Amino acid sequence: MAQLDAIDYLAQAAGMPVPAVAVAFGDEAFLKSLVLAEFRGSVLAGADAEFSLSRYDGDTAEPREVFDDLATVPLFGGGRRLAIVRDAGGFVSSHRGLLEDYVANPKPTGTLVLEVDAWPANTRLAKAVAASGLAVDCRLPPAGKLLKWLVPWTLARHGVRIERPAAELLLDLVGPELGLIDQELAKLSGAADGPVTPQLVRRLVGGFRAKTTWDMLDRAAEGKAAEAIHELDRLLLAGENPIAILAQIGSTLRRFAAATRVIEQHETEGRRITLSQALQAAGMKPIPFIINKAQSQLKQIGRQRAARLYAWLLEADLALKGHSSSPARARIVLEQLIARLATPQPSARPH
Repeated sequence: MAQLDAIDYLAQAAGMPVPAVAVAFGDEAFLKSLVLAEFRGSVLAGADAEFSLSRYDGDTAEPREVFDDLATVPLFGGGRRLAIVRDAGGFVSSHRGLLEDYVANPKPTGTLVLEVDAWPANTRLAKAVAASGLAVDCRLPPAGKLLKWLVPWTLARHGVRIERPAAELLLDLVGPELGLIDQELAKLSGAADGPVTPQLVRRLVGGFRAKTTWDMLDRAAEGKAAEAIHELDRLLLAGENPIAILAQIGSTLRRFAAATRVIEQHETEGRRITLSQALQAAGMKPIPFIINKAQSQLKQIGRQRAARLYAWLLEADLALKGHSSSPARARIVLEQLIARLATPQPSARPH
């Protein structure tokens, strides 16, 4: 059939039957959960559908057992069987040849779903699935596509309309963490007596979180690491997710790094640009309070540290999503980033 982006698939899933073999791949857990739910809803029907569903762990699943399951005619539910192999990366690597044979001659009585993190398109198995099955890319989409999807999704999922500026602000405050965004949308829908507006988002989502994040950046930029870590404590004690905290910090720090590059490029070309203009060129909203605050913070951070922000943020992001995902380790990663921002360094300030 095809390989589709998750958002494109979700938009047309209601009229799309799931073929005999389907794959959900990528690292965006919330999107993947929605896609798997659509697979299940399409394949299984009726009150007894649960009897036709089998779940397997990719580390322990045996191909013969999975294939025999798919070949069994359901006793209940009146439809096909559905076998889902979760975390199937190892399963695919160990049994690639058997899976290629199955894709070429699948059982008509069932649907096999593989849930994996990576799905290289140049493998024989991936090409075979693209030809006769369905692969859905569940990686995080670009911001523009995410925003375009967020507006109709909010109406369909939560029963309220969200204004485009409110969706932009929500994404800016929470970061590109779809599970967290959906939680905030549930909260906003319960409080809205009309469309969700930027004012409502700022009041319910942006108040404490945004102020505390700004204060944390202020203290770090001023070299006051202990005070910045105190603000981090407040966020963590309030239940904020470390990945979401990094996303909030990162959205600002990436703009600082981009603004620094804009300034350096202009200087190389013998042109001048104001710090306000550079920040706006880097994507900072042209709101006087935000621009003035950002100018102050970037001046305090200095050019040398600002030039290293991309590398620091990438290192922190990989750590939080890898070996430092536990709460204690995640806290250390964020503290290390704060310490780097707060460590005095000789700098030629952006101007």
